[in-house]
Amino acid sequence: MSSIAHLHTSSFSIQDLELKLKQVRLAHPEQSLPSPAYSDSGSSSPKECQPEESYFLRSLKECLAIYEEPSRPRGESLLLLSDEEVIMLANNGNIATYALEKLFGMDQLERAVRIRRAIISRASSTGRLESSSIPFENYDYSRVLGACCENVVGYIPIPLGVAGPLTVDGKQYPIPMATAEGTLVASTSRGCKALNAGGGVTTVLVGDGMTRGPAIDFPSAIRAGKAKAWIDSDDGHKILREAFESTSRFAKLKSLKTAIAGRTLYVRFATTTGDAMGMNMISKGTEKALEAMQKRFPEMVVLALSGNYCTDKKPAAINWIEGRGKSVVAEAVIPGHVVKTVLKTTVKDLCNLNVKKNLMGSAMAGSIGGFNAHAANILTAIFLATGQDPAQNVESSMCMTLMEPSGPDGEDLLVSVTMPCIEVGTVGGGTVLAPQQGVLDMLGVRGAHPKQPGQNAQTLARIIASAVLAGELSLLSALAAGHLIKAHMAHNRSQANTPAASVPATPGAGLASRV
Repeated sequence: MSSIAHLHTSSFSIQDLELKLKQVRLAHPEQSLPSPAYSDSGSSSPKECQPEESYFLRSLKECLAIYEEPSRPRGESLLLLSDEEVIMLANNGNIATYALEKLFGMDQLERAVRIRRAIISRASSTGRLESSSIPFENYDYSRVLGACCENVVGYIPIPLGVAGPLTVDGKQYPIPMATAEGTLVASTSRGCKALNAGGGVTTVLVGDGMTRGPAIDFPSAIRAGKAKAWIDSDDGHKILREAFESTSRFAKLKSLKTAIAGRTLYVRFATTTGDAMGMNMISKGTEKALEAMQKRFPEMVVLALSGNYCTDKKPAAINWIEGRGKSVVAEAVIPGHVVKTVLKTTVKDLCNLNVKKNLMGSAMAGSIGGFNAHAANILTAIFLATGQDPAQNVESSMCMTLMEPSGPDGEDLLVSVTMPCIEVGTVGGGTVLAPQQGVLDMLGVRGAHPKQPGQNAQTLARIIASAVLAGELSLLSALAAGHLIKAHMAHNRSQANTPAASVPATPGAGLASRV
């Protein structure tokens, strides 16, 4: 029988064809419907779908029947739906956009992100997210889920440079800096070169304790005063310490500082936290201690676990005076000939500028902990590279830079930075992300120290303070020599068609645009 005759005599129908195509689509849902196309003119409006593009999109009723089928888990049902059909269910309110990862499961995290991008993009006025250059593919979202971010639509790559190496306490470390500011890495490298020429940096850890300061209300100032006296007593301190330390083997209560305003009592708990930055750890311990305290003072009302007496992510004199996190002093002596040949200035000019700018100028401005040129620049770049909380640069970058002549004839330079609030960790938070873990690996401080809890985080704080010293030295030298603007014009301008030379006449002479 001929093929034509076979077609005429077969019972094959359009319905059979539709069923067969649906079966193919169900087997390969990711290929079932092309992503919305956009015009070459840059318009964010999707082109009108051709019949073959919309043919496979089932009705809302059909999709709901598949999704709500009681004989299988919702995650398996979603595998039978195309992206467009999942988007339709989400827009209809049947699927919560924020819960896509939970519904899809660990094997479909990237698909969850892709669908969320489409939902958010099509609901926005610009409609550009779905086709934007914000990357989302080939990322380990399992490290993000439940730990680092919600409603994820991608990730933001930041250029990562390495300054140095810098000798810190006899060991050489590369200085990782994630930044989009030209000259920052180059200038810090110049500072490292000068510091290394003098034998490197010596650091001293003068304090280690994360803090939490709850606000507690009492019926009267008298009762608040009695509670304060109890906390300050040996008996009260012992009860609170035992309750606090019962929550973690790493949480060791170091001190309790109390203050009263009216009938409100503030208690500043300070504790070691091992290699974690420690906010979760100290919050848990503080909550347990307050439960023990309430047995003695049942009338007390905990207004907030954080009553801004900590103080977290805000400038505060108490942090500057008492310290928070790791308190570090980094110091170095630079030979006079290195100041002249590498830094292109003199000891006398550097010391004079440091007093007039960093000390007197900051005092005139009423600064709290801002007696430096740009400590926040270096610290924040390292924070981003190593998975720290960037918002904590507010207190962590508090710094006093000091310079004075040294040596028999005062020809050398003694320089130091004092940083009482470096809040860092090598476990938890953003340190769980693979790239940030790679940077911590490069420094030899990834994770918890196997023998001495807290040593990795302390080492990271020492490295940061030393890098800040390098950045301060280089920027102040550039200012003293008048090189700052020249270097920025060469390295910190957007010149897509005519890029500047990669090596300035004076390497890294300029640094931050905010000095």
